[in-house]
Amino acid sequence: MSEQEPERLDSAQVTDIGERRGLRRGIYLLPNLVTTGALFCGFYAIIAALSGELELACTAIVIAGFLDALDGRIARLTNTATEFGVQYDSMSDLVAFGVAPAILLYSWCLNELGKIGWIVAFFYVCCTALRLARFNTAPDTKVFFGLPSPMAAGTLATLVWTWVDNLQPINGFTFSFVLAVFAVFSALLMVSNVRYYNPKNIKGQVPFRYMFLVILMFVSILIYPPGMLLVIGTVYALSGPVIALGRRLQKHGE
Repeated sequence: MSEQEPERLDSAQVTDIGERRGLRRGIYLLPNLVTTGALFCGFYAIIAALSGELELACTAIVIAGFLDALDGRIARLTNTATEFGVQYDSMSDLVAFGVAPAILLYSWCLNELGKIGWIVAFFYVCCTALRLARFNTAPDTKVFFGLPSPMAAGTLATLVWTWVDNLQPINGFTFSFVLAVFAVFSALLMVSNVRYYNPKNIKGQVPFRYMFLVILMFVSILIYPPGMLLVIGTVYALSGPVIALGRRLQKHGE
């Protein structure tokens, strides 16, 4: 009597079995818990912006940025980095650094522009999604190609925070148009090929003066958080185009 032929499974059944086994294996709690905290901050920023609590919305976006930097480092240090964590982190980033800043800007003054205002907000969200998708599919390099979405969102949030904190009035259409141009410029930087420094490259020993500069930066942030964070974000955002321009001029001179 011949041996019974084993049952063959089609690709759909194999995929279903793989998914169920993946669910049974579970996920790592700590890094994904931090990612959930960033997602919560993004969602809270949306609710606060729609309610007119602009300072709370800005603070939530800034906190989400710090949590986003923390979850990846925790995953690497504890050797718990997974594909699930990467995808979950991207979805969290889209809410916290794409949707939340766009709604914050629209609630603050882009609504003065009517249809143009919400188109600019939607354009910012689209560029954030494209930036995240490109980052997930790109190889790990020593530099970032395009302005990181947390830094772009943090710069816009601290701009609003600084302006509101100083109780400056909004000068209607003109101010809203300038802010729209600034938002579009930030969005284009995210999807550009401009190179930015990757902080993950800081490894091993560093000169003592670097530690002094870090302490000085923290002290200045504690003195006036929104203003100093705005300065840091603006300097980082402009560093890419300035360095790229310097390289182009150097090549032209040679």
